[in-house]
Amino acid sequence: MSDAMHILRPSTPRRAIGLAIQVLLGFLLLWLAVMHPPSNPLWLLFLIVLGVAALALAQKGWRGSAQAIVLREDGLFSEDGRPIAPLDDIASVDRALFSFKPSNGFLIRLKRPIGRAWVPGMWWRVGRRVGIGGVTGGADTKIVADALSFMVADRDGPLR
Repeated sequence: MSDAMHILRPSTPRRAIGLAIQVLLGFLLLWLAVMHPPSNPLWLLFLIVLGVAALALAQKGWRGSAQAIVLREDGLFSEDGRPIAPLDDIASVDRALFSFKPSNGFLIRLKRPIGRAWVPGMWWRVGRRVGIGGVTGGADTKIVADALSFMVADRDGPLR
């Protein structure tokens, strides 16, 4: 296991605001279902399911964002050692303004799909794309994206 080159920790105020917004949404949906129930039982069920889902996502996001993202010589990993994007599988790193990426984050394109995973507010992986960012600070995320770009360029060697 390689040593950490950089650790991307979530911003505490962003974590708290994200949690507060999701909890508020969940409670508002449940309050609406109880205090002003729609006449159609399917809409009532929809409001309840959506409210409970918002609260569950808030809890999952709070727990998940407690884990930092670690940049090591062999790629990006969760603080507990779970691989997010191994360096050998990274094709490119994209920080472009209009790319589909998390807030204050960047997008990684993989050479091959390595399975879906999601830690709300921190990172997601779908197909050959990995989004890093959300509740992380913009400056720290930029450092990790630039370092990862250099590592990919160094791995690929000089242009031919």
